[in-house]
Amino acid sequence: MRRKFVVGGLVLALAMSALALAGGSAARSEQDPFKVAFIYPGPHNDGGWSQSHDRGRLAIEKALGNKVETTYKENIFSNAQVPQVVAGLVREGYDMIFGCSFGMFENGVNGQLYDKYPDVKFEQATGLQVKKNQSEYFGAGEDTIYLSGMAAGAATKNGQIGYIVPFGIPEVVRHINAFALGAQAMNPKAKVKLLWTNSWFSPPKETAAAKNLIAAGVDVLGQNVDSPAAGVVAESKKVPWVGYDSDARKSAPTQWLTAATYNWGPYYVKRVRAAINGTWKSGFYYGTIKDGFTGLAPYGPKVTAKTKAAIAAKRKAIVSGKFNVFQGPLYDQKGKLMVKKGQTLKVLPDLYSMQWLSKGVIGKVSTVAPPG
Repeated sequence: MRRKFVVGGLVLALAMSALALAGGSAARSEQDPFKVAFIYPGPHNDGGWSQSHDRGRLAIEKALGNKVETTYKENIFSNAQVPQVVAGLVREGYDMIFGCSFGMFENGVNGQLYDKYPDVKFEQATGLQVKKNQSEYFGAGEDTIYLSGMAAGAATKNGQIGYIVPFGIPEVVRHINAFALGAQAMNPKAKVKLLWTNSWFSPPKETAAAKNLIAAGVDVLGQNVDSPAAGVVAESKKVPWVGYDSDARKSAPTQWLTAATYNWGPYYVKRVRAAINGTWKSGFYYGTIKDGFTGLAPYGPKVTAKTKAAIAAKRKAIVSGKFNVFQGPLYDQKGKLMVKKGQTLKVLPDLYSMQWLSKGVIGKVSTVAPPG
């Protein structure tokens, strides 16, 4: 009798536990929305990187309606904050979390957030850590940055272009090189002068960097940082400007050239839909111009018809595979051959480990690591 009572009590306890958990992630009803969270390194309305991701979040809501519930956490400047943010989101029942900056999910308990929360689907932008419940995603920004560099190279009169950059990680280094190579495709003598902010998003630092570069003699500005602050300076100083991440024409209506952009929405919708219907699998995604993940913002008034035609021709060659931004021969700052003629660099491991600067780039790779 005692054994029967214990077993019966256990069944009753389990049933009561199931009822207590109803509505939470452990016992989700088919009527409950799938909860998706985003973690941004800057403000959701920064006019750049974080805002472009937030447009992707809104695309999920538009496409999936009441099947989803989304939220975001913004201004997570240090990756050391991420474990606590994730813990809170998990307590609130979020099923899927997108970390929208380099290395966000490579922190936590022994560096293993994916292991601590095995029932959560993690997706991280720009990293390399692929696990059973964690994916990585980014895209060939170097291709469209090269094209935007062409616009800068065509616009410069003295061959001196300023480029505002955040941290010396491979992602940023390959973008610097792509921008410089694009500028040199239009102006072989073009030089790209670097100024590091050591911050993803800092309008005051970006403003100061833009002013300092102009004072140093550059007559075109470009950037790989997140806000349009440099564009405001460019407009006031009548200096052409190439943005990054988003269409920021309104910040410099007369000086805007173009910008490399990312269309995160289709990827986010596809991945969330897969998670809802049970077909989600982890992996490494690297989007391209061809699949619509990367693109160029509309041109400003200073981009000539001739420049537009040259960029269009190069874009077509990239899409067709006839041209690769990092095809040899390529040389570093000191003239050392880095990529032989006939060779091209691979996404992995070459582009994801790049730490050399190409010929014509003035400056050194910053040794300051992203906060974390």
